[in-house]
Amino acid sequence: MQTLDWIVLISTLLLIVVYGTWQTRGSKNVQDYLKGGNSSKWWTIGLSVMATQASAITFLSTPGQAFNDGMGFVQFYFGLPIAMVVICMVFIPLYHKLKVYTAYEFLETRFDLKTRTLTAILFLIQRGLAAGITIFAPAIILSAVLGWNLLLLNIIIGVLVIIYTVSGGTRAVNVTQKHQMVVIFTGMIIAFILIINKLPADITFSKALHIAGASGKMEVLDFSFNLNNRYTFWSGIIGGTFLMLSYFGTDQSQVQRYLSGKSLKEMQLGLLFNGLLKVPMQFFILLVGVMVFVFYQFNPAPVNFNPTATALVLNSEYASEYQTLQQEQEKIFDTKQSIINNYTTSETEELKNEIHLANQANDAIRNDAKLLIEKAGEAAQIKVESNDKDYVFIHFILNNLPRGLIGLLLAVILSAAMSSTSSELNALASTTTIDLYKRNTSEKTDEEMVKTSRWFTLAWGIIAIAVACIANLAENLIQLVNIIGSIFYGNVLGIFLLAFFFKSVKANAVFVAALITQMLVIGLFLLNQYELINLPFLWLNFVGCLLVMTIALLISFKDLRNKSILALTVIALALCSFGYVVML
Repeated sequence: MQTLDWIVLISTLLLIVVYGTWQTRGSKNVQDYLKGGNSSKWWTIGLSVMATQASAITFLSTPGQAFNDGMGFVQFYFGLPIAMVVICMVFIPLYHKLKVYTAYEFLETRFDLKTRTLTAILFLIQRGLAAGITIFAPAIILSAVLGWNLLLLNIIIGVLVIIYTVSGGTRAVNVTQKHQMVVIFTGMIIAFILIINKLPADITFSKALHIAGASGKMEVLDFSFNLNNRYTFWSGIIGGTFLMLSYFGTDQSQVQRYLSGKSLKEMQLGLLFNGLLKVPMQFFILLVGVMVFVFYQFNPAPVNFNPTATALVLNSEYASEYQTLQQEQEKIFDTKQSIINNYTTSETEELKNEIHLANQANDAIRNDAKLLIEKAGEAAQIKVESNDKDYVFIHFILNNLPRGLIGLLLAVILSAAMSSTSSELNALASTTTIDLYKRNTSEKTDEEMVKTSRWFTLAWGIIAIAVACIANLAENLIQLVNIIGSIFYGNVLGIFLLAFFFKSVKANAVFVAALITQMLVIGLFLLNQYELINLPFLWLNFVGCLLVMTIALLISFKDLRNKSILALTVIALALCSFGYVVML
């Protein structure tokens, strides 16, 4: 990092924080603080919704995901446009008509207080964890790559977000997210252009795509029903639709973005704008990762992109084995150079197969390197992340971009972290204030409610920083956030669908069904983790939604006499399955 990079990075972040705080200073009205005064235009809503979902994890993990596995991850978002249409037709009109502050207020109107409280608590648990991860994700990677203190980074990111979120509430979040998205789009487009320009002179963008295709990185669609494939067309359309319905329709961090709309039409247009732009945006970010892969077909790459992991193994008894792997990778690189150069002039099936075999050999070396890193970590009794997907893009940025642009791309990553975290803190505070505090205390004045919301924002900010400080890396950060969501979202979505479409279902049935379902979903997730069943996490959204609706309908069935026996039986089965998994 040069002086110019520091200037660009610090000035960009401070400008966003100061501008957001100044623009929204003095919010003393609850409607202004929690719903932005219902003044947001559709483009503000659309960008704010997009910025909330597009965290730093998106811009760190997604290119690395494409580098390793290709474009197939885009299928995860195929259900999003469908979900946007359904939410615009069903969810938003109802929320607007009832003039709710949170999505969970509606559930008390339809069911009762305990169902509203349970759903709000489920949201607080999963979103509270996710808020910590959105801080932790960029912090641990920047810490490993730049040598910055991890604890200090977690605190800095958290404090910057807390400053303007506490100050201005929903309006501050919306105002800052517009500018953060401008920074993010600008940075990613510049990075993409520079990657293409850094390819050899005779490698055009079209040839780069052909090279990526020969390496299996351009396979976008997978229509198989194989559950071993985590990302397929069907998991995206079915599991993805249910996940997006729950996330955008019932998660307060998103609901609060469009509840700030000036009118029903502005809210709907904002979500439709997100639905139209989100899939192309994710496609583009994945394409950036694929182009990074092509770049490293012509430029030497490390065996493992995680510098902390590399340093650990090189200072261990496994150093010589690791260096041997590096030498083997260099030989494969030289061989592959010749094959790719021939392929660019004559795209024969034989050369394509040779590229495929060379990539397989390179992947085998990278996997062997990961095993050595894990062994070195065990020997040193240090937990180290051997999977380097999240480090690929940041490695490219720091080693190949010119001065100034490195600062801009780091600002992109930190801006994305701030935008997502601010939405999450804002929603956590709103839900705690409206659904728990206000509902269970005597009537408060507007000024008292705003003050309480600010204190809850600060409290959740501190909790998020604490979670970030004790979090551990998963296989891939973007997957970790989606896994946490999938464990809770299906259940919550099912509760809302029961409220919308099944008028005969009563509160007690839904409450019992929700408790049973949550235990079952957690049990299924743990069974999958222990490899006793094969159920990719995306399907948990569908399964959770189906379970809560089925159980609630069975309990509510008028002609079923032994409803209590049925409920107790299902609870017993849920507890037995969960206990069995725990004992394993």
